[in-house]
Amino acid sequence: MDVGLLRTLSMLSPAAFGEGNRLFTEFKGALTENYVLQTLITQFEAMPRYWSQSNPPYEVDFLIQRENDIFPIEVKAEKNTTARSLKKYKEHFGDKVKLRIRFSLDNLRLDGDLLNIPLFMADHTDRLIGLALEQREV
Repeated sequence: MDVGLLRTLSMLSPAAFGEGNRLFTEFKGALTENYVLQTLITQFEAMPRYWSQSNPPYEVDFLIQRENDIFPIEVKAEKNTTARSLKKYKEHFGDKVKLRIRFSLDNLRLDGDLLNIPLFMADHTDRLIGLALEQREV
């Protein structure tokens, strides 16, 4: 549950973060997802879950419950922010999905039902979801 412990267990040198070397590239997604998970656990009562579908394969990194709603979350550590799995989740569950959430290096923005949260704002997820839902109702 800690990025530092995960880095240590994976035997990844702290210097890899600054060097952008191959080892960091391999672990970047896992470390980023772990970082986001740490912030979600502190903000929401229910433990985040995972959703996947096979044939063709799709996976949503996290499902969180906020009040009586379920929100799918994708975590992107790269500049590529295509969220095919979030789209597939929306197709599968339709109107039950009030908001889809993506964490990335992009700026904070609400694009229809997709809320992009910059990684550095992960600790504010609950509040940002509330603001996005209010904005969508207007």
